[in-house]
Amino acid sequence: MNTINTQRHLDVFSNVAFGDRRIDVIGAGATGSRIAVSLAKLGVNNIHVWDFDKVEAHNIANQAYAICDIGRFKVDALHDLVRAQTGLTLNVHNEKVDGTQILGDVVFLLTDTMSSRRLIWDNSIRFKMRTKLMIETRMGADQGRCYTVCPIRPSHVKGWEETLYNDDNGQLSACNSPISVGPTAEYLAGLAVWQLIRWFAIENAADQTTGDSLDHEIVFGLRPFFHGTRSFD
Repeated sequence: MNTINTQRHLDVFSNVAFGDRRIDVIGAGATGSRIAVSLAKLGVNNIHVWDFDKVEAHNIANQAYAICDIGRFKVDALHDLVRAQTGLTLNVHNEKVDGTQILGDVVFLLTDTMSSRRLIWDNSIRFKMRTKLMIETRMGADQGRCYTVCPIRPSHVKGWEETLYNDDNGQLSACNSPISVGPTAEYLAGLAVWQLIRWFAIENAADQTTGDSLDHEIVFGLRPFFHGTRSFD
């Protein structure tokens, strides 16, 4: 099978320069499924995806899956989707991440609950030298947040932990599940992947003069449109 040709975006992101750095995508739902596809289309070849859920009918409207995937485990469906579109193979883990796993260079933390995120953060990410970057997203119907932090920098740890809240404060749909709208998920997933692109460019600039500095908190709304950013440094 042919693999994806990344020539069109090499001036923005070089998968060759990125090398075999490991990326863990924890949660293959509305944002996670799209993030995994986008990373593969950048040519990243060491992607690990973690999820233990199956594709359900209501997932089709807001996630990357197709109707034919209903009933399959999300990681298996996503593996086949990415391989069909890019020729690349995901490393998939059909299991719940509980904080005992060793994670890689970059972690996208995208689980369904804030409590699970805190558990994984405390046990597998916080002040772990192997992980250089954590990207975490939060989404409502027409708004979202993207956090990008270095988990070994005390100011980043403090800044992100101060944003945590209880699961009871989340926005729910009529069926009592978190509201998730496809176009909002697409916007947020693209933003999250761009944070990785920016981070890699900044970290690898030979003269450290990219003209960019990473936003650690990005908040946006889509009706009406607004956005705001904040640094934890």
